[in-house]
This record gives sequence, C-alpha cells and structure tokens, in this order.
Amino acid sequence: MTNKRKLITFDWAIKLLLRSKANFGILEGFLTELLKEDITILDVLESESNKDYKLDKFNRVDLKVRNSKQEVIIIEIQYDREYDYLQRIFYGVSKAAIEHMAENQSYAGITKVISINILYFDLGSGTDYIYKGTTRFIGLHNHDLLELNDKQKQLFQKDSIEALYPEYYLIKINRFNDIAKDTLDEWIYFLKNEEIKETFTAKGLKEAQEKLSIMKLPEDEQKAYEHYKDDLHYQASMFESSFGDGYHEGESAGIEKGIEQATKTIALKLMQQGTAIETIAAVTGLSFTTLKHLQHSEK
Repeated sequence: MTNKRKLITFDWAIKLLLRSKANFGILEGFLTELLKEDITILDVLESESNKDYKLDKFNRVDLKVRNSKQEVIIIEIQYDREYDYLQRIFYGVSKAAIEHMAENQSYAGITKVISINILYFDLGSGTDYIYKGTTRFIGLHNHDLLELNDKQKQLFQKDSIEALYPEYYLIKINRFNDIAKDTLDEWIYFLKNEEIKETFTAKGLKEAQEKLSIMKLPEDEQKAYEHYKDDLHYQASMFESSFGDGYHEGESAGIEKGIEQATKTIALKLMQQGTAIETIAAVTGLSFTTLKHLQHSEK
C-alpha cells in the first residue's frame, strides 16, 4: 500500500529542511544507501569562493556537507537539460577541493570530494539510471592496476589510489522504472514520485515520511512550496518548447545551429520576465556581449 500523504520534493527539503542538524538523519540515510557505508554528517558547508568569482553564486550546488571522515559531499539536483553538465560537475568538485585546502598544506591533505547529482533529464547515452565515476590508472602494456605502496597507505589512510580522487554519482531519475529491487531503489522511488511505500525499509525513509509531509508545514510555507512546484513546471515547459523550436530549425540548418537558436530563445524569454542578465548568462552559457546584442535587437 502506498503512503497517501504527499511529501515535499527532495530539492525543496535540501534548500529549507535538511540543513538543520535535527534532520541530518534523513540525508545520512540516503547517503548511506548510495555509498554503501555508514555516513555521519558533521556540518553543512558554505562556499567561500563566491566572493572571488562574480558568477559563481549562480552555479552553487544545492548542498555541501562534511562527513565524519572529513570528506566533502556535494549534492546537486538538476531539472533542466545542460549539455555541458559533465564539465560543470568537474568544475564544482575542483573548486570544492581547493577551497577546503588550508594554506601551506601539503598535497597529501587535499580533501576527498564526492559529487552526487540527482538529474531529472537524460544526460548522455546509457541505459542505466545510476552511474559512478572514479579515477584509476591502468598499465598500457601489462594492463595492471596501479596501487598505493605501504608507506602511501599509511600516509593517506586509504587502501587504493581510486579512494584519493573524487567520486561522481549520476542518478538519472527519469530512467528509473518504479520497481524498487533494493533499499537504494526505494530512495530513488521517493526522489521520483515524492511518496514512500509502507513496505520500504531503507535507512532514513521512515524519518523522511514523518518530517517531509507537506501537511506538517505552516500554511504560508505550504503556499510557497506550491508556488515553487508551479514554477518548476513552467520552466520545464518553457525549455522544452524552446528546444523543440530550435531543434526543428536545426533539421534544415544543422543540429548545432538549432541548439544555438533554442538557447537564444530561452535567453530572450528570460529577459522578457525581467531575469537579471548575470543569471541568464549563467543558465544559458551565452556571453554578456551576445546577451546585450539580443537585448538591443528586441528593442
């Protein structure tokens, strides 16, 4: 039997509820099921580099936490299609590793970063709904795996070279077929459907069932949440219609040209809504020069 109480989407929970230590258990449950080890969150981290890069504030991850192993875990939820998303998460991981490295610290002290990406669009070409990316070094001639020696294992407190480098998880929500075969799938089911079945036993889900009920929100927060959901639907419709127009044009003028036109169409619609030009540049990837030219051409 499905739990009939409507639950808050995970992205809204991350923005408002899961930053509280009182609710860390929900997030710890999800991370434990995904990473297959017990995760304890120490604190929520904020980026310090935004003061140095003007546009970084528009590229901030949804949540960044530190676990009991002093690793940094980045969680990002993305609804709209981004063709350079793989480069974006690489940038985010690199920035996190650098900004959490103390001055005059040796390279051995670089923070391990885990990037978890919950995606509501189909990134790349593949049939699975969960992908993991790591770094390994394979011999070109003997095809052996490069390993740490004993002294390195003692220095880094790690058993493998792979454990030193960032890990990437891509969860393609729309690819999930709603059949929960294990406890991780139970979490994916919740992320996709915003509901939890009574039979689910995954760590953190029972707590989520109690604390993420919309009905338990104050009335003003319920209205704010419903407005947020409506806005997400509108943005998705705007993107799909704009992309479709650009794509069909691309059939005769080339796919790349069609994508470019779709991006400019989105930019124009955002301008018409009064969106700041810095935000539009961050969302579309278009230069300020191009955006100002579009803005001028519309007048």
